[in-house]
Amino acid sequence: MNLIRRYCLRSVTALLLLASAGCYTNPVTGRQYAVLTSVGEEQQLGAQAFAEVKKTEKISRDPAVNARVQQVGKRIAAAVGNQLSGAQWEFVVFESPELNAFALPGGKVGVYTGLMELLDVDDELASVIGHEVGHVVARHGGKRMTEATLVGLVGAAGAIAVDRKYGSQKSELFLLAYGGLSTVGYVLPHSRGDESEADLMGLQYAAAAGYDPAAAVRVWQKMAQAAGMRKMPVWLSTHPSKSQRIAALREAAPRFHALYLANRQRYE
Repeated sequence: MNLIRRYCLRSVTALLLLASAGCYTNPVTGRQYAVLTSVGEEQQLGAQAFAEVKKTEKISRDPAVNARVQQVGKRIAAAVGNQLSGAQWEFVVFESPELNAFALPGGKVGVYTGLMELLDVDDELASVIGHEVGHVVARHGGKRMTEATLVGLVGAAGAIAVDRKYGSQKSELFLLAYGGLSTVGYVLPHSRGDESEADLMGLQYAAAAGYDPAAAVRVWQKMAQAAGMRKMPVWLSTHPSKSQRIAALREAAPRFHALYLANRQRYE
């Protein structure tokens, strides 16, 4: 089966799936978008992927580091409440110098020790964990899988048109070129939008858990300093630039200050 026929077959399947796609409303931002996968399917995929990560990555046994992540993670999860049905929250620290953290669908969150060393106070850690939890609640994983299906569907339609006019060889070249163009022009900008949305959700969750939302600005100032001169053009990244994030967080954080003050005393 040649490339164009494979894409046609995938397109028919994608069309059937999209016809039954549900519209998910983000419980924090109110943004709506199509998600093909169910919450249960996402939870299963996330649990399987996290189990593999725990097999291949070294888990930290440092009691102080683990206690810190568990405490912050549980408070953030409590702030989420029932916004994500059936969430099974799990927070694990991995031994790695990477300045990074990640989240998988269903409530699986990993934090690297390199990032832990950079974050001096729990308010800063809460902004990071809140951001990752935001991705989970927003179901950005399912959203991106849906977008990938859409991209494949549009690409196949274009390839069919090229195939009819110029033949199968040029249609296959079109598909290869389209893959790169759609990534830069559609998938990455949407990924950057998801990152910005998770940033805002992280501010709310941190504040609701009694952590200072303004700490998120300090986190990205530290990240920018640690990155030094290593920069990737924003249009080739799945994340906004650090300067863009700092500016956006500095503007947004004051909106959550009253929520922070209202919840801080519960944990003092």
